[in-house]
Formats: sequence, C-alpha cells, structure tokens
Amino acid sequence: MNEHWENCLLQSWGIKTQLTKLAGEFDLNFKAETADGCRFLLKVMRVGCDVGLVEMQCQALQHIHASSQLVNVPSVVPSTAERNFETLVDEAGKVRLVWVLSFLEGVDYAGFTPKSPYLISQLGTSIANLHLALEGFQHKSLQRDFKWNLTQAAWINDSLTFITDPQRRELLRSVMMDYQDQLDIIRALPLFATHNDINDYNLLVSASLKEEPKISGIVDFGDMCSSPRICDLAIAGAYIVLDHTQPEQALSSLVAAYHAVLPLDGDKIDLIYPLLRSRLAVSVVNSTIEALDKPDDPYVIISQGPAWRFLESSSIVHSIVTARLRVACDLPVTKSAARVGRYLSQEVRGNCAAIIGMALDKAPCHSLSVEGCSVPQNPFELTSLEALTLGDATAAASDISLGYYNEPRLIYTNNAFRLNPWKASNRRTVHLGVDVFAPTGTKICAPLDGVIKVIENRLEPLDYGGMVIIKHMTPHGDRFYSLYGHLDPAVCQSLHQGQKLKAGEVFAVLGTPQQNGGWAPHLHLQLAMGIEGLGADWPGVADPDERDFWNALCPNPAALLNLPDEKIGYVSLNESVILQQRQNDFGANLKLSYSKPVMLLRGWRHYLFDQWGRPYLDAYNNVPHIGHANPRLQARISEQLKRLNTNTRYLHPAQSALARKLTSKMPEQLSVCFFVNSGSEANELALRLARAVTGGKHMVTLDHGYHGNTTGAIDISAYKFNAPGGVGKPDWVWLMDIPDVYGGKFRQPETDCAHLYSQQVDDAINGITQVGGKLAGFIAETFPSVGGQVIPPKGYLQSVYRKIRAAGGLCIADEVQTGLGRLGEYYFAFQQQEVLPDIVVLGKPIGNGHPIGVVVTTRAIADSFAEGPEFFSTFGGSTLSCVVAKEVLDIVDDEALQANALLVGKQALEGLTMLKEKHEVIGDVRGMGLFIGVDFVTHQSHRKPATDVATYVVNRLRDYRIFAGLEGPNNNVLKIRPPLTIEADDVVILLETLDLILSETAITRLTQNINT
Repeated sequence: MNEHWENCLLQSWGIKTQLTKLAGEFDLNFKAETADGCRFLLKVMRVGCDVGLVEMQCQALQHIHASSQLVNVPSVVPSTAERNFETLVDEAGKVRLVWVLSFLEGVDYAGFTPKSPYLISQLGTSIANLHLALEGFQHKSLQRDFKWNLTQAAWINDSLTFITDPQRRELLRSVMMDYQDQLDIIRALPLFATHNDINDYNLLVSASLKEEPKISGIVDFGDMCSSPRICDLAIAGAYIVLDHTQPEQALSSLVAAYHAVLPLDGDKIDLIYPLLRSRLAVSVVNSTIEALDKPDDPYVIISQGPAWRFLESSSIVHSIVTARLRVACDLPVTKSAARVGRYLSQEVRGNCAAIIGMALDKAPCHSLSVEGCSVPQNPFELTSLEALTLGDATAAASDISLGYYNEPRLIYTNNAFRLNPWKASNRRTVHLGVDVFAPTGTKICAPLDGVIKVIENRLEPLDYGGMVIIKHMTPHGDRFYSLYGHLDPAVCQSLHQGQKLKAGEVFAVLGTPQQNGGWAPHLHLQLAMGIEGLGADWPGVADPDERDFWNALCPNPAALLNLPDEKIGYVSLNESVILQQRQNDFGANLKLSYSKPVMLLRGWRHYLFDQWGRPYLDAYNNVPHIGHANPRLQARISEQLKRLNTNTRYLHPAQSALARKLTSKMPEQLSVCFFVNSGSEANELALRLARAVTGGKHMVTLDHGYHGNTTGAIDISAYKFNAPGGVGKPDWVWLMDIPDVYGGKFRQPETDCAHLYSQQVDDAINGITQVGGKLAGFIAETFPSVGGQVIPPKGYLQSVYRKIRAAGGLCIADEVQTGLGRLGEYYFAFQQQEVLPDIVVLGKPIGNGHPIGVVVTTRAIADSFAEGPEFFSTFGGSTLSCVVAKEVLDIVDDEALQANALLVGKQALEGLTMLKEKHEVIGDVRGMGLFIGVDFVTHQSHRKPATDVATYVVNRLRDYRIFAGLEGPNNNVLKIRPPLTIEADDVVILLETLDLILSETAITRLTQNINT
C-alpha cells in the first residue's frame, strides 16, 4: 500500500518520500518524509467521501493562515497542478480524494504529561485565536446534519437502549435532561464555523526541557460545522477534564484563558458544563454503537473509560463547577452575587444588629497567620492546649478580640483538612470567616432578618460544635446566607428549620471548649453568596490554591459586624515587592533557588511552609541537622539567653561539655577542639594549623571542591575560583580529580580507581618540589558533595593520606556535609575510608543553623599552633553556641537520628535504584545514609551528563513542593541531603514524585530520540 501512495505523491505533488502509516478512524493518513528531512501529511479519504468536505477543510485552513499567525494549523500543500486535492485511484481501482498538508511537530495532548494549568491555558488561548481566525469563513458544507454537532445531540435519547447498564442509562438521561433545558438558549446563539472536535488526539504539544510546554498545533478539521462557539469550547473542555487529577481547576484554566481573548458573559459560561457533559454522553453512546460493528478496533472506544469515570464522579457538582468558571473569568460567582454585594455594602453595613450585643470597632485583631504567630508549634498537630488559648480570648473573661478573614493558618491540622494522604499534600489553611473571641455563654444575635436553614451539632474534635446557618433575603429577592459556628449545641433543641428570626433576636450562645470542638470560646462567622452544591457542609477553611473562588463565594463578612472590610481582612505579603526589595538591597550574585523563587516563613523538622501554609518537603537542607524549629533546641536556646551569652575568655562548663561530647565520637588521638563561627572560618583555621606545624604553604585539594566563602577558603575551593568571574587557582594550590568512579576520569569496574586517582598526589607533590615550595597538607570533603555526592573507592584516602604524610604534610578532613551521623553506618565519613585525619573540620549542621564551626585535632598539632600568636574568636565558642551544639549532638543520640539516617537512607537508595532500572536518564545512584546523589545522563550506555534533565527535575520537584539540589561539575547530580528527621513516608512521596517527573514527556522523548 505504501509504495502505491508514494508513487502517487511523487507523480501528483513531485515529492519523493517514504510513508509511515498513522492512525485514523475512517481515512488513511501517512507521515511522508523526504530524504532531506522535510515532512508532510498525506491524507487519503475514504471511498465515497464528499468533495465538499475536503474542499471545506482546505479552504478553512487557508482562511486561518490568511487571517492570523497566532494559531498553529497545518498548511495545504498544492499539487503540481495547483489544486488543493486530487482525485486518484487506489490499488483496488477505487476513486479516492487525496490531499497533502504540512506536518506539524509535537506530541498528542492525550499522551503528553504533565497537563499543567499553563499548558491548558495555552490551549484556551489557542482556541480563542482559532475562533477569531475562522471569523467570516463560510462554506456550504458547514451546514451539516451531523451526529457530532452539539446543537443536534438529542439524537442519543433514542439510542440510550444501547447502554445496557441501567444506572449508566439513567445517568445519561439526566445529562440529556440538563442539556434539553438549555437547548433553546444554545440554538439562539450566533453560529460560526467551528472545529467541533478539539479532542486530546487532535492537539499537538511541544516538549522541551528548557521551556514550558506549548500547544504546537490543532489538527483534523474533518468535523467542522456551523455551531455556537461555546460548543467548541465545551468540546475541548470535555477532553481536558478526562482523568485529570483536578478536573474543575483544569476546566477553569481553559475557560479563563479563552475569556481573556474572547470575553464570555455569564449566560454563556453557564452553558459550558451541560454542553461538556452532553458531548461525553454523545461520545459514550456513539462508541458503544460503533463497537458493535467494529469490536476489534480500539480507536472506537479510546475515550470511553475516561468519559464514564468523569460522568460518574460524585465529587463534581454542576453548580460549583459553573461558579468556579464564573470566578475564573472575573465574573460574579452567582447571578445575584453582585447585587447582594452592593446591598451588603450600601445598605447593611452600619445598620446590622450587634451580633454579640456590642460594637466591635474598638476590638483588637489577633493574627493567627503563618507569618504572624508560631501556633501551633508542630504545624501537623495542634495540641488541645494551643486550641484553647487561641486569640488570647481566655486571658480575661471580659476580653473581646477578632480573628482575621482570609488569613492563612497552620492551626487546621486534622486529617480532614488534608486533600491527600501525605504531609506534603495540599491542605486547607485559609480562614473563610471571621472569629469573634468572647467568653463562654456570650449571647449571639441575628444581624439581619432571616430564616433558619441548618442546625447541627458537629461532634468531631476541632469542628464547630453547635452550628447554625441562616438564610437572608435582599429587598430584591436575592438570597444569601450566614453561618455561626462554635455555639452551645442547645441550639439543636431551641431552634428548628424554617424558624424566622428578627434582626437583633438572640438565637444562641457561645459554647464551652467541651461543646465547641475544643477551641477557645469564640464565634466563627461566615458569609456565603449561595450554598447550592454545598449543602450544610460549608468549608470554613479553603485550599490556598483555590482562595479566589472561595473568597468570591464566601466574601468578607465585615458588613454583618458593621465593620469595614479592611479591619478584619488579612493582608498578605507581596512577594513581588519583597523580591524587588531583595534585588535592591543585596548584590546580584546573592542568588535565589529555582526558576520560580519561593518565600518560606515557617519550618518544622523536614518541612517548610510558605505564607499560605503550603507544606514543602525539605530533602535538600543539611544545615538543620536535627530538623527545622526543633522544640527542644528552641527551649534550650531561650533558657540560655535568659542567663548568659559571652565568650571563651571566661570559664563556663558548656565549653568543655561540648568538647568532651564531640571528642567522644572521635578517635582518641583527636582530642583538642577549637570553636569558631562557621565552617568557612574552621577551614581557614585548619589551614593555619597545617602551616604552623609544617612550615609549608602549598595545599593539595580536589577539583570542584568547596570549603567556604572567606578569602582563604575560596583559595582552596576550585568550585569558586574556577567559576565564571572567579580569580583562578592560586599558585600554591594543586588540584586532583574528584574520585568519581562513575562519571570521572577513571571508572569502575574497568580500572583500579583508588590507585589511579590517588596517584595524582604524586604529580602534585612533584610540582611543589619543582617550584621550590613546601607542602602544608591535603584538604578535601571526605565525600565530595559539591563535586557530585561522590563516595570515593575503598583505599583511596588511605593512599592519599600516606603519600601526603610521607611528603611532610597534614591531612584535613572537611566533614561539614557528612559528619554527625548523616551517613547512618558511620558518624564521620573518614571512618568509612578507614583513615585517621590530622584535623577534622565541622560546620553548619553542628549548630542546626546557629553560627558555629569546630576544628578538632591532636594535642601535638594544637601545642605547635599554640607557639604562635594567641587564638581567639570573639563569639566562636560563645556560651550560647556551645550549649546549642551540645544539645544538637545530644538530640542526634537521644532521638536515634543516626539510626534513622541508616534506615531511611537505605529505603531511599533502594527505591532510587529501582527507578534507575526503569528510567534511562538515571545513570548512577550513590550515597550512604542520607547523603545521596542521583547522576542524570542522557542515556545509561554512554554516561553523558544530562544537565538539562537535572535542572528540569529539580524545578519540577519544586512544583510538587519538594526541595532538592544539584551538584557536580556538570550540575547534573540530584543532591538529596534532608534533615535527619525525614521519615519513611516522606521517602515514598519523594520516590513516587520523582517517578512521575521522569515519566513526563520532555524526558521520555529525550530517551526515545536517543534510542532511535
């Protein structure tokens, strides 16, 4: 078959090519590729195809190209006879209409991942631009009696008998009843030429590691017809929502982007969801019928499973979806919301009855925000005591205070607030009401006339206790609602549904903590513009990613308190302003992490929180060794600061307590400590020690090493002095290759890597001799971290140390990254290498972020150094620093964090190794305990560093709110060094997320291209 059509293409279009058959429902489609790489799409229409259908498509594509450059559609390639299509004969002698299009590059949207809000917005924009480009296009074939025309979808009512499952059949009847209710409105809309089949297989997406994905093409105009544009948008929406993890948000992104180009009014937006469901109903009925004739054709039922899953979903509510779409398009959340808002602002505010019988304009407001308070101490577990003391309402029985509306809070720790099972999952944090903290028994009055809609007693801990919803009516007949929570549950007996209340009428009192869910006595007051779809289970707290919608549905209730919105409306930090301030206040080389910087305000163990309370899994920061905001350390710091913080010129037991604790973990020869303010200062001091003892200056160190940001530390840090803009290598520094046995100069298993890498010491020593210098020593991170999370081969450091000492030098082990139990099996990395350093340097983690560094050495070296000038670091080894560091070491022991590093690190390494077997871009997984590196390559067979892949992965992890870093000379090694508190569940989410990211199209296309 291919040869026949190749000859036709050559004869009629003058194109010599090879054909590859593509999928198609009725027609033949071929990808045509010439010897010089040009690509075309050859379309051979089914026997008996209407000429007008092909003519319409060709002219429509030409019209689009003539009208707009903003939408990508194929171009018609004329034949040598200058015709858009030709009438040719197939191998069976049957007449076919044949035409050729340009070939658009891209991946089917159906198979593309991730289907991000950005990509979906791109599609909404593309559809709007397509509609604009098609404006004015006319063709007689657009007027079609056509099963896929949504204005004619009622044909399936007579075909529902093909759906044998009675529940599904009734579901489709319900869908079509909703459709029928809107049909007159739909048919009254203006008609335009529309694509009519913007499904996930007719969309092409560009895949790139360096750029956001884009819609690269809209194809297959074979279902074009004349219909309202809103039908076309709804059809696209029907396929966007299928199997999407957040279908409502995805649909909102699509519609909002379309609206930004071609504005929609509320009436059209209200049609989208019924039309979307009717399209899916048509699809499942049609595919069921088609499958009877073509039982072996998978194309027929390709979307049936996802369509049924969406239609049968109980979590998607029509009224809520429509409200979301309205808000996404900056329209009132309901048809009456704007009128209600004006009524509340212009007529109600200042005229309401006092809800607690007194004016609240002088009441203070207490912040419970992520930024403004430290409650709860553990953001995953609010204690009963913390709940009882919120807002200082219990400080004095007469105190009245307010809590902010729209405030992000970490106090909502019950599992019911999590949207997924993981701690790093989205959770609801944004307060949708206002709190009025007042004593138990405070009388609650109706602010306006109303009717009791709901009365409940919510018994779960940290729920509402007694709760009442009141329905109100504006003079124009528009309904709105107010909710009152944390009441005495006696309301369940004293009130009844339908009961009328007058403004100022007492209908409840505040409950006790035993009655109100366990909270400090207070009223939760919330306003809603509508409750259709919500029932009685209003969320009092919203997901921060959905706050625009919930703020529209449940706006600030200040008017009901006779207060201005500004008094109780939370004002968030403006991150753009803060970013600009940072750029103005600091040097340009003070860099931020990630292509999209993140602002963090709270921490707990191995989690960090942004201002809206979103949790981030910290798999990157090794400095908070025992976890962020460790409560035991915080208490110890606070207590010591109440007493004393001075320097080492005075006796204090804390200094020796720290020294003894630390040296108890060392070989007995390492018995003398020096305390300084940082790892950088510690490495500087280590250089001084080595030079004092040896009389030499020259140092041997590893390429791409890093030892700090002071002048002396940078001099021995190739990572810095060889960087762009760096000062270059000093003449007294001699570099050796990183002993990387995977991607380095010498690789296992082919060579004796330990011997070959360590031999480079000889070259350095010979070089020092030749220039008349003298060796002071060798310094290296025992396991090079900046060099790529490298574990040197066994015997490497033994050989290096032996050669250095034979040449008269000292051996310095920089254990800033690897010490203090991080490796699980070993307290220090030099123990794994079975060497005894002359000097050990410790830094950031020993203080859990508090500024302290330590140098540990032998008595002989310390005595030699003492022959020189006095050593003194004003606040190196301060009372507070010593107390902090000793407490950190005690916590590592008391909480078995070294054992945790061993156990959880083993789980992580095993899981990452399994991912390596699945994903070709993982070249190597290496590490020990919680010091782990994942080496990304373009393909395992040749180990070429894949820097773009690594950058893509680390930024996508950030999108999933997981922090990791990149290291290595090529910046292609994923660095995983979390606080030692990380748990098994956290490793699971890290592994599952990494698996998802590595399965995304931008990465899989890379390996597919290499394999082909």
